[in-house]
Amino acid sequence: MTNQTTHSPHHQIFQELLHQHGITQMHGVELVRLIHKIANTYESITSERMRDDSLSEPRWRLLVRLWIAERMGAPCVRPTQLSKTQQVSKNTISAHLRSLEEQGLIERDLDPDDRRQFRIRLSGAGRALVEAATPGHVRFLNQLTAGLTATEVEELQRLLERLHQSLITYGQVEPPCHYPE
Repeated sequence: MTNQTTHSPHHQIFQELLHQHGITQMHGVELVRLIHKIANTYESITSERMRDDSLSEPRWRLLVRLWIAERMGAPCVRPTQLSKTQQVSKNTISAHLRSLEEQGLIERDLDPDDRRQFRIRLSGAGRALVEAATPGHVRFLNQLTAGLTATEVEELQRLLERLHQSLITYGQVEPPCHYPE
């Protein structure tokens, strides 16, 4: 697999280091670089788009996760569960939840069965925001792939799923909770 972009001097110097150690393939490094580049670009584009809703992409995902949990009969979720499903640290979840609570989009109560735990649920305003903003946001996300054919989108999804399975198998880690499935 070759990189079809022009190699920068940094890339060439890095490649020289690897060649000194007998490493001629860089596809692992290139895939990580591209995945980070794509994730950062998505984050930048979606954050700009969601600014009108005073909501970042990670906070929108939290609200959608709470909305889905509510629809599945779980009126509240614990921060630890949210941390796992969103694949972020407990500190990051706490900061997001604090912001969402300040915006009046969620409510949190102490769990009466375990006073060390909070129970998180959507407020009426949070529910209304999810239901109003989600269709437009999903249409926008779909538009971001307008440069790809339907077949290319399917193939990319298939390959990314295979890469994910390879990472889980090779890393022998438990697959993280996905959002939304």
